[in-house]
Amino acid sequence: MREKRYPTDLKDAEWALLEPLLPAKRRGRPLKHSQRELLNAILYVLRTGGSWAMLPRDFPPPTTVYTHLRRLERSGIWEQINERLRQQVRRQAGREPEPKTIIVDSQSVPTIEKGANVATTVAST
Repeated sequence: MREKRYPTDLKDAEWALLEPLLPAKRRGRPLKHSQRELLNAILYVLRTGGSWAMLPRDFPPPTTVYTHLRRLERSGIWEQINERLRQQVRRQAGREPEPKTIIVDSQSVPTIEKGANVATTVAST
């Protein structure tokens, strides 16, 4: 585990919430880095908006971190993590974990019907 901590690192309570969602074992070679460190690296890149190549050197290698994220996405675990975090945020705000009402913005429909592609077409030079 690295010495330096970042504001994006998982707190112990956050890790306790997410750890059960992660697979205990995987096929093939064992992970060289802990799942928590890999998640911390993923959160660092996503929160700071930096590129994978600019990941600080005290994290696992960028290719390792990116590969781990892709595995989580393909297996559906990344979606479960986001769902769990969304529910936790709603509880902390004193709301039910699942929303009861959904609001649809009626302005998005007319924009598409009017030919939104025209506005996004690149002008010829």
